[in-house]
Amino acid sequence: MHIAIVGNIGAGKTTLAELLAKSYGWEPLFEAVDNNPYLEDFYNDMKRWSFNLQIYFLNSRYRQLMDIQKSGRNIVQDRTIYEDAFIFAENLHDMGLMTTRDYENYRSIFDNMTAYIKPPDLLVYLKASVPTLVNNIQRRGREYEIGIRIDYLSKLNEKYQKWITGYNLGKLLIIDKDVIDFANNTEDMATVVQLIEREINGLF
Repeated sequence: MHIAIVGNIGAGKTTLAELLAKSYGWEPLFEAVDNNPYLEDFYNDMKRWSFNLQIYFLNSRYRQLMDIQKSGRNIVQDRTIYEDAFIFAENLHDMGLMTTRDYENYRSIFDNMTAYIKPPDLLVYLKASVPTLVNNIQRRGREYEIGIRIDYLSKLNEKYQKWITGYNLGKLLIIDKDVIDFANNTEDMATVVQLIEREINGLF
């Protein structure tokens, strides 16, 4: 079983991955943030480092997926390879922060890679408004995230909405983070588990 959690920066993906992994006794797989050699440079100069950062994430996520497919383990994954392409790289290109040449090169690599991977059994989308995202980003206090622009988060939300609306690779569950606080409310977490159970029961 492979559950993937998707959503904007600060939506609560890592927290939910940790809680679900603990609840089910499954293995969590996290985004390569802390050891990412490009992330801080990217936030300081997005145009210069956008392609490098996206290639790093793409490669890291592809390795994760290959490992998931070979192992046969039950996995809860924080963020997916699809977001790299349909949300972040596309948005950087739209904002003029990635050249068309680099973006087309990136998408070609992505298309080649995704021909060899299996989509998750269940995709969980954490939908959150910009104020909720900003609040969460400030609360966790990562230095390189403090300067993230509101318009950047807003554009990412638009990309997520467009991608999720057309998502057809498997089962999909949308959780509204503006009203469900699984991090601080055990009843809300129980509701999330119940919703996930309902989705995945047909897969066992």
